[in-house]
Amino acid sequence: MTAQGPQSRRRALFMVNPRARGGSLPLEAVRAVLETEFDLLETPLPPPGELSDLLRARADEVDLVILGGGDGTLNAAASGLYDTQLPLGVLPLGTANDFGRTLAIPTDPLAAARVILAHPPRFIDLGDVNGHPFLNVASIGFSADLARALTREAKRYFGVVGYGIVAARLLIQSRLFTAYIEHDGTAEAVRTLQVSVGNGRHYGGGMTVEASATADDGQLDFYSLEVDHWWRLLALLPSLRAGTQGQWDDVRAFRTKKVVVRTSRPRPVNTDGELVTYTPAHFSIRPAAIRVHAPPQTVTRSGSGEQNSSQPLAEGTP
Repeated sequence: MTAQGPQSRRRALFMVNPRARGGSLPLEAVRAVLETEFDLLETPLPPPGELSDLLRARADEVDLVILGGGDGTLNAAASGLYDTQLPLGVLPLGTANDFGRTLAIPTDPLAAARVILAHPPRFIDLGDVNGHPFLNVASIGFSADLARALTREAKRYFGVVGYGIVAARLLIQSRLFTAYIEHDGTAEAVRTLQVSVGNGRHYGGGMTVEASATADDGQLDFYSLEVDHWWRLLALLPSLRAGTQGQWDDVRAFRTKKVVVRTSRPRPVNTDGELVTYTPAHFSIRPAAIRVHAPPQTVTRSGSGEQNSSQPLAEGTP
């Protein structure tokens, strides 16, 4: 970290992914807001595999990192943020922006910039699969197939609609596979369309891993879609969006800190929209792993009891 004198300004490493869906938006007003408090050290975004190395190399020069991009960009930075403990400011410029939605960071870049100024960084957890950290959700099965099939161009030009178009085509072709699940002293074999392990609340451009999940609860939320017909999944969609799918008989759901998923042949694991490893997949939680400028968690009342949630900052807040 840089040394801070009484009157010194914090230095922010500022990077924007130009290939993100919102990466070509004009950001002059965003820069102007950020420059009221930070000296911006703007640098081109390196390839995903080099982003965390860049953060480690420049950690002594700056006090925080501000990233403009989607969930894939943030995922690429997670390892470097964990190692350097540099706070993160998020400008959601991607297709789904699930991490930002989990933390109630506005999708409007100017409002998101105001969040960075208005709220100090707070600790959140990271999920981990085979040594790869993730922010939102890791999946095996249908979501991994979708991530492989959904081209960057489709995400950029068709947005969340692109997910639906490709997903519908894949869903009709999908087949169940056998997964061997080990957690909390139990082991079971299941026939499933997809298993998902969530650190945060949202994923997949509108899905919710579990209604009460937060990114700082120290837990992983697991579910397995054990449906036998693709049309059954259509009936599940409202619950998948609300995060209440665990109430269905053909969905296995539990909360844990560690879980292992094995398959008869290696299957890719999708983390935050990127394929990073293969089964066997060892999942764990890294509690209070990184710090992010975001509104604080509050407790609100719901019909089923208390639930943690983030309260978003109004866009007019300075």
